[in-house]
Amino acid sequence: MDREQAAPEDLDALRKAFGMDDDGASALGWEAVYAFEAEHGIVLPEPYRTFVAEISDGSFQGPPEYGLVGLAELPSDWGGDGAERRPAEPFPLTESWLWEEDEGLYEDPEAVVDQVFNHGSIVLGTDGCAMNWHLVVTGPHRGHIWHVTDVGAMPFGAEFGFTTSAPGFAGWVGHWAAGKEWFDAESAE
Repeated sequence: MDREQAAPEDLDALRKAFGMDDDGASALGWEAVYAFEAEHGIVLPEPYRTFVAEISDGSFQGPPEYGLVGLAELPSDWGGDGAERRPAEPFPLTESWLWEEDEGLYEDPEAVVDQVFNHGSIVLGTDGCAMNWHLVVTGPHRGHIWHVTDVGAMPFGAEFGFTTSAPGFAGWVGHWAAGKEWFDAESAE
């Protein structure tokens, strides 16, 4: 995943997926993106960074189920004001973890669960019932999408075994635009 410049084909696919033809009127603009990055001490991964700056800052049509929230927003069911969020702190996971079933290898599992929700990511939106999609912005999984729920978290992308999709924001949106089930790897076998 390129950290410096979005691939033109990814941006074209994103414009098509969202049906964007407003010449960037729904986009945040580069100054606002730079200000967000400076405020939070991060650089957003591409192509999401260019998407919010030039194409659209959120979308009611999805993904996920209740739409793509704007860059500085949280889903309506988040349950707080987001003051505890720390995007510059590294996202703590590199593999799936169902904390409801397993405390993992962590001395303080509750602290790690809190970090999963609040560190190293921005929230892209929700499927409802505390099933949120995060874009990791810091840590080893920078650029990857994670599905974070009240019982566990899992990365999105074919390399992780849950889906047939490419990883990252463009792969996640492309998967949604194709009308595929999020976790379609088992049905593909």
